[in-house]
Amino acid sequence: MVPVGPWLERLFGWAALGAWRTLLVAIVVQGVPFLLLGTVVSAAIGAFVPARVFSKALPRNPVLAVPVAGAAGVVLPGCECASVPVAGSLMRRGVAPAAALTFLLAAPAVNPVVLVSTAIAFPGSPEMVAARFGASLVTSVVMGWLWIRWGREEWLRLPTGHADHAPGGGRLVAFRRGLQHDFLHAGGFLVVGAMAAATFNVLVPPSVLEVFSGSPWLGVLVAAVLAVLLSVCSEADAFVAASFTGFSPTARLAFMVVGPMVDMKLIALQSGAFGRAFAVRFSAATFVVAVLTCVLVGGVLL
Repeated sequence: MVPVGPWLERLFGWAALGAWRTLLVAIVVQGVPFLLLGTVVSAAIGAFVPARVFSKALPRNPVLAVPVAGAAGVVLPGCECASVPVAGSLMRRGVAPAAALTFLLAAPAVNPVVLVSTAIAFPGSPEMVAARFGASLVTSVVMGWLWIRWGREEWLRLPTGHADHAPGGGRLVAFRRGLQHDFLHAGGFLVVGAMAAATFNVLVPPSVLEVFSGSPWLGVLVAAVLAVLLSVCSEADAFVAASFTGFSPTARLAFMVVGPMVDMKLIALQSGAFGRAFAVRFSAATFVVAVLTCVLVGGVLL
């Protein structure tokens, strides 16, 4: 009797399917704990910390407020989905748009949860953690200053106000709803991104990756575009980037820097919160600044 196992593997690629499944599970299992931690803290801040706390901590001068807002992103361990409503709330409280937008970009990229997950995804590579922190912070601050110089009020549709959270049980309900929404929403994007990353690693021949690795600029641009399309949550994107072993360190850095600032879900969220005219211009400019910053930082640290 002829064994069917090897025949099926050759005909249907069951070995490749098994490798794909293993990669998928590994990426999801590694990323979920950080995703959960980030959404818990983000939901707690959104439910229990008034937005006026952030506005009072920023200088009134927008030029000075921009780097302070970028550094303040360290205290908000949440995904990029949470940064859009927080930025809108800051604007409603009177914070300069440039500072609020800097915080929007920095918060999902420089917080401790993201940096720890990056360190675990790239063991023994502290320079990758430093490069991610530096490139993300520089990109955020540069975009804030660019908005001060060239941003126009007619591009930005300021979000309408809403009532603060009710005391007592109202805050607990807001926390539960925020946690449930953020975790399920971001978790879905994590799974989709992990599936795409696993598919990419299984189906794309190493020879194709060699073409990208032979051209530093092309590899960085391809990784940056993948970050936009895959839309992986910032708490988990380091594990996806680590799986792209065919890319250069600078290209993987670009994946981790661009993703939390410019991806499909963020463009949609920004369009809904601030208007399509703003989202298109701001996302395009952020993409260019992030890629250029990654090339510079990667050249120095990586």
